[in-house]
Amino acid sequence: MLQTTDVHLNLLPYDYYADREDRSGSLLGLARLIETARNGAPNSFLFDTGDFLQGTPMGDFMASVHPAGDQRHPAVTMMNEMGYDAGTIGNHEFNFGLEFLTRTTEGARFPIVLANAATELGNNPTEDRTLYPPYTLLERQILDERGVVRPIKIGVIGFVPPQVSIWERRHLNNRVHLRGIVETAKAYVSKMKAEGADIVVALSHSGIAAANAPLASENASLQLATIKGIDVILCGHQHKRFPSPDFDGIDGVDARNGTLHGIPAVMPGHWGAELGMVDLFMTYIPDTGWQVTSHQVYLERGFTDTMAGLPKEVAAAHQATLDYIRQPVAETKQSLHTHFTYLGFDLATRAIAIAQRDRAATLLGQTDIPILSAASPFRAGGHTGPDYFTEVNKGTLTIRDMADLYLFPNTLSVMRVTGAELQDWLERSAGKFRQIQQGKTDQPALTQGFPSYNFDMILGVDYEIDPTQPARYSVDGRLENPGATRIRNLSYKGRGITAKDSFLIATNSYRAGGGGQVPGGVLGAEILSTQEEIRTIVMDHFRKAKVANIDPALNWRFTKMSDTSMLFPISPKARPYLSELPIPITPINRDEGGFNLYRLDL
Repeated sequence: MLQTTDVHLNLLPYDYYADREDRSGSLLGLARLIETARNGAPNSFLFDTGDFLQGTPMGDFMASVHPAGDQRHPAVTMMNEMGYDAGTIGNHEFNFGLEFLTRTTEGARFPIVLANAATELGNNPTEDRTLYPPYTLLERQILDERGVVRPIKIGVIGFVPPQVSIWERRHLNNRVHLRGIVETAKAYVSKMKAEGADIVVALSHSGIAAANAPLASENASLQLATIKGIDVILCGHQHKRFPSPDFDGIDGVDARNGTLHGIPAVMPGHWGAELGMVDLFMTYIPDTGWQVTSHQVYLERGFTDTMAGLPKEVAAAHQATLDYIRQPVAETKQSLHTHFTYLGFDLATRAIAIAQRDRAATLLGQTDIPILSAASPFRAGGHTGPDYFTEVNKGTLTIRDMADLYLFPNTLSVMRVTGAELQDWLERSAGKFRQIQQGKTDQPALTQGFPSYNFDMILGVDYEIDPTQPARYSVDGRLENPGATRIRNLSYKGRGITAKDSFLIATNSYRAGGGGQVPGGVLGAEILSTQEEIRTIVMDHFRKAKVANIDPALNWRFTKMSDTSMLFPISPKARPYLSELPIPITPINRDEGGFNLYRLDL
């Protein structure tokens, strides 16, 4: 069993944001590895577990040129060439709308299955009218070690996080209904077995989380493994690697050998860097059929490949994408980057917030309620590494830069919140920082596993973050310390904010729909939902200004305290920009996973 997942349209060894070749991972690099694996094991099957249509400017270009979808999409073309046996749909497949998705996937020459997304709900999952076939039975002939060819029937079923109904509400509302992954699997697996499936493979665009974790319904692969009849689980969505130490300590998980409750499972990261492999050793018993006797699970790095040998349509899409992203938009007098976002200085994210606020003000017209704007960085290091930052240099701004500033096709929403809810929103964001002790030096600053896209800065208010206090919310959004207050001196135009004050916040559709586990008081407060993509709003803002010149003032900072310092991992690429930082930091001669460490004295 060979698996790709979360390729996010990294088809080729090319970084469109930097506009240069990048051989760190691509579907093309995996294609040669897959060919090698197939040559070594003739009884091979290739699957994809979703998020293959969105993620690079090529995806945005295809959606803008063919908004209703195109059967000749380069991702599907390449997957057809590689001979996939089956695939499923990830949450990001819905980013460009249902028409785009269904039209594009019509071009697939392999079955696409998805069991828990229905256009009409029945009394139980098996009575639903599903968006895609819930499962397929692959009837194949395989060669055993004695040279005998025998038939086998492989049942393949697909799942996507049910939260996609919230994240993509603008596309799916009243059109597609999502069921829980586990309840759906319970209904279908026995049906697949009754129809003759010798083994069942779950294509789970869902990660791994403990049963009692708040995000267990989103990352439900561990719970999926408890369902009798499932033989293999191919995971995705989390952008993590399994087997790996990332999942040590979770009951039911063997993070070394790659099993979930004893069932073999694999998750090969993201962006085509690795291939997931599950070797099943099977025995054929007359009158009984095939039985899995043992297994091995492992990950393999893809080959670093050149651009040679591309299918004609993929090569044409690549060149068209380059022509598209190199178009000029405006000029900027400043570098726009996210290297110092966790120090409070981030002109790239500020630019997004300004464009959102100004567009919201135009749409809302005259209002007595202050309009704020919440934005977060998408590329700001983390587990993805020291090269994963937004970095736009002074000079000409191109469409490529717009894609770097804002990765996703989210649309603009406006929320109405109270002062108390605004504080809660910021408390959630402040969970990015570890709790430190006053009077202690060189303490690690950042909480691991807290994604940058959940770290909202809110433009229009001023505040401090006191990291000596415990975080009110956990990394996954649970209310852990209700009385904790990290946000200090929260004010609007110099006036302290009270719990009952009212504000409007321009934000994105993902956040407005509950994405990122923003505290519950915010949900349901949406007063304006648009179909305007934020990336387009930012682009139009720059075009109108012609020359961008963003106010570099900090609107948040850490609470001052003596004899206390924090260490921040910062990319080596940030060195040319250190002179721009309005607060002093001191380099520490230590490397941490490719990052340089810097000290901030509070």
